[in-house]
Amino acid sequence: MATLIAAKHSSSIEDAENIKKACKGLGTDETALISILAHRNVAQRKLVRMAYEELYQEDLIQQFKSELSGSFERAICNWTMDPAERDAAFINEALKKETPDYKVIVEIVCTRTSEEFLAAKRSYQFQYKHCLEEDVASKTIGDIRRLLVAVISTYRYDGDEFDENLAHLEANILHQVIENKAFNDDEIIRILCTRSKKQLCATFSTFRNVYGTTITKGLSTNPNDEYMTALRTVIRCIKNPRRYLAKVLCYALNELIAEEHELSRVIITRAERDLNEINDLYFKRNGVTLDSSVAKKTSGNYKNFLLALLGNN
Repeated sequence: MATLIAAKHSSSIEDAENIKKACKGLGTDETALISILAHRNVAQRKLVRMAYEELYQEDLIQQFKSELSGSFERAICNWTMDPAERDAAFINEALKKETPDYKVIVEIVCTRTSEEFLAAKRSYQFQYKHCLEEDVASKTIGDIRRLLVAVISTYRYDGDEFDENLAHLEANILHQVIENKAFNDDEIIRILCTRSKKQLCATFSTFRNVYGTTITKGLSTNPNDEYMTALRTVIRCIKNPRRYLAKVLCYALNELIAEEHELSRVIITRAERDLNEINDLYFKRNGVTLDSSVAKKTSGNYKNFLLALLGNN
């Protein structure tokens, strides 16, 4: 369930005019920006951005970049973007790091539907004039390249059907691979990167029922091994994406200086989907609500914006 409280009736032209008014003069009225954009859903924001460009011949995001700064500027720009455009930007940023952030790439690939991720790949190609597979392959080597290129290349079936016999067969294959410590075996990559999420969840459940342990425990070797970390992240994002994202938020709020982008990324990308359920999992894990942690650990307009997306004002 979404946490976003969107206006039932709004005028994109009036919103664009009020945003322009908030950006005029010596200072920017950030409170006005929050009061508008933090209460508009994706369709409404798209119309506001189009209206702003039509009225003022300027892209709204570029206007924000010239008026705002810091975490608030980044957050409100990401919120204003089309979801596919935003996911493409997150992936591009992850790839540009000195050591590419594989977890961000895997999170986006494995927590989106096949259609959503296909749209992100198209947006990536449009924005950066390369295909995503090309850039991932050029930034990686060895097993991590094999895994990432495979996982971003697939178009999974998104239906609810699964085959119990296949789940038993592939749970057995995965167990044999793990027992032999052949973690880079082609079969692991084939299964994880081609099967539907429902089929994989059935396989993971069968693995636990038959062998008395989770598949990720069998893959818990060197925590500094990038390939193994990415492998476990793929499994966790497919098996229980909400629990995984609750952990990302927990880590981000505990290590806010280093992980601030993770905090805003999860809130922004899930506020219109299932952030309420993620908030529940966060509370069960930490004994405090996500809202309370955000209010305590952040400040200023950035805090007010994130709290608004969490449904607080």
